[in-house]
Amino acid sequence: MNYKDSMAKVGRYREEIAEIRKKMRDAQSAIEPEVTKNYRLAAADGPVSLSDLFGRQDTLIVIHNMGAGCRFCTLWADGFNGVYDHLQSRAAFVVASPDAPDQQRKFAVSRGWRFPMVSYQGSSFGEDMGYRTDDGARPGVSVFKRDGDKIVRVSDTSFGPGDDFCSVWHIFDLIPEGAAGWQPKYHYDSENRGPSKHA
Repeated sequence: MNYKDSMAKVGRYREEIAEIRKKMRDAQSAIEPEVTKNYRLAAADGPVSLSDLFGRQDTLIVIHNMGAGCRFCTLWADGFNGVYDHLQSRAAFVVASPDAPDQQRKFAVSRGWRFPMVSYQGSSFGEDMGYRTDDGARPGVSVFKRDGDKIVRVSDTSFGPGDDFCSVWHIFDLIPEGAAGWQPKYHYDSENRGPSKHA
């Protein structure tokens, strides 16, 4: 199939995906919210409650991050850092992990992350939300809303390679070979990068 016909076929698939997304949003709007405890978590400046994380917003996005030991979670968080200003203009945004606050702060500084972080060490938050089991933490996201004096969870989903929450995989999908076994690293050798801006 020639280039033009192939891209037209891909375009039709994208239209199908857009229609499925609309169905997902419709289904999402019909979900019965789940009442959630006002968990006590740990931040670099001291203890903080889940309700505190809303700030002046009525919506809170919590990223369930596995911590500094996960290269994939670091990839996702690097991406959120780039769009943090956009995210926090619509909803409060925080990254939660099982790492201690001092470890979170050190790693965040090394990555240049700007978003707030909290630790759920010593709480059942990770387990209750379904993102920590006996096998360890799992990556994903939960969205909470204020409902009077209550906090409710209105949606959540897990993260994984190829999902909707990391643009890297979708860019790689435009390469004929796709990701081709690629995995993220904390740092990359300069020899593998594209042309220098001084070239």
